[in-house]
Amino acid sequence: MSDTAKKKMAIIASKGTLDMAYPPLILASTAAAMDVEVQIFFTLYGVDIINKKKYASLKVAPIANPAMPSPVPFPNILGVLPGMTSLATMMMNGMIKKIKWPSIPELVDACKEMEVKLIACTPTLEMTGVTKEDLVEGAVVAGAAEFLNFALDANVSLFV
Repeated sequence: MSDTAKKKMAIIASKGTLDMAYPPLILASTAAAMDVEVQIFFTLYGVDIINKKKYASLKVAPIANPAMPSPVPFPNILGVLPGMTSLATMMMNGMIKKIKWPSIPELVDACKEMEVKLIACTPTLEMTGVTKEDLVEGAVVAGAAEFLNFALDANVSLFV
């Protein structure tokens, strides 16, 4: 690769919880700001990150998430109690607001403004009944082959 060739970053986002929506969007927007060509392939639950019906209200589940900070240490099993997902989501939103991070919709918009290509997995949409109209404006619907055509030449590939 010559020094003048633009660097490329390929990201796969397969999880659609609030805590898992930030890494691909922050990495993509940061790389794009550094003049890296970026594509994110949203598959399985990751499609929720670009689903305009869901992306503003993503949740975080405390169960099986032992690293999640808590004001009071409690056993992981308490995560199954009713209301714990709402509590965990409220806590995470509070932490996000405190450090003044942008919301998921704001990060998606930033990615779009910086020309990050947002690809929704065709088979995932077929499986879940999500339509192209459900997705944020500018998202592309494509299969793995289109993403792999880009990813095979990427300098950095991430699965987050």
